[in-house]
Amino acid sequence: MTLRWGILSTAAAARPIVRAARAVEGVEVVAVASRDAARAEAFAGEHGIPRAHGSYEALLADPEVDAVYVPLPNALHVPWSIRALDAGRHVLCEKPLTRSAADAEAAFDAADRAGRVLMEGMMWRLHPRVDALGRLGREVIGEPRTVRATFRFTLPDGPDVRRDPKLDGGALMDVGCYCVSALRLLCGEPERVAAEAVPGPTGVDERVVATLRFRGDVVGTLDCAMDTPPHASLELVGRAGRLVVTDPWPVPARVTIDGREIAMPEPDPDPFVVELEEFRDAVREGRPPRLGRDDAVAQARVLEALARAMETTAVVDLTAR
Repeated sequence: MTLRWGILSTAAAARPIVRAARAVEGVEVVAVASRDAARAEAFAGEHGIPRAHGSYEALLADPEVDAVYVPLPNALHVPWSIRALDAGRHVLCEKPLTRSAADAEAAFDAADRAGRVLMEGMMWRLHPRVDALGRLGREVIGEPRTVRATFRFTLPDGPDVRRDPKLDGGALMDVGCYCVSALRLLCGEPERVAAEAVPGPTGVDERVVATLRFRGDVVGTLDCAMDTPPHASLELVGRAGRLVVTDPWPVPARVTIDGREIAMPEPDPDPFVVELEEFRDAVREGRPPRLGRDDAVAQARVLEALARAMETTAVVDLTAR
């Protein structure tokens, strides 16, 4: 069975998925939609996609589409994911799904009602190098003590959805979500969080520094920004040593333990190929994907708590719910 995909937008985030689909057996992109028909037609022509739709509604009504990829701005992720699910389509939604745990639950409730697969597109978590990273943390570094996750970049001047507060823009949602995912992977779910944000001219968080307290007296820090020189790293300090990952996103590039480089698994597949293969297999086998409801809701709950901490500058307790 070939899983026929429709892309709900011509956003730049759609390009890696279109590229990866060419390398995945049993997956084909058959349609793309934009609110501008000419833009949809141009994107379809550029990528060899058979059909272009001038509205998102038209794509959801296309009987030749089995699954939909949603790379829309953050605030539109859940509404359009639910609309696609209600239309009987499987949904892969670009990360972050949402910063509302209730909205994440509502999206997965819609998937359950429709009998369809919903997955948050946190593609890095599915990569074999990330599986190896988790093992190294447990087996070599030992019980964690502190973890630091950093993801910073420079967003060019000018209008951008990532600067729009109405579309849930900001550094935390754009790149900080990777840091949150990494801290949760290595430390479990946080018990409380605190955060400080520096707002930009539009009011969204341009820079965020946060502290997350985990069970067992493990402390994590998160540092993300859209207005600084680029840097991404992940540091895990345990009882037995220090592990550092250079450029962990979308795939860990280099890993050292106490200064000694560690060989990572080969081959090193495209993370978007791995993501599409996991999604395809979940649909074929009628099972939840590896990144299903539990992970997406937990991720949203932490993002929600961090947003509240940034707004109030108070410590937010995640155990009191």
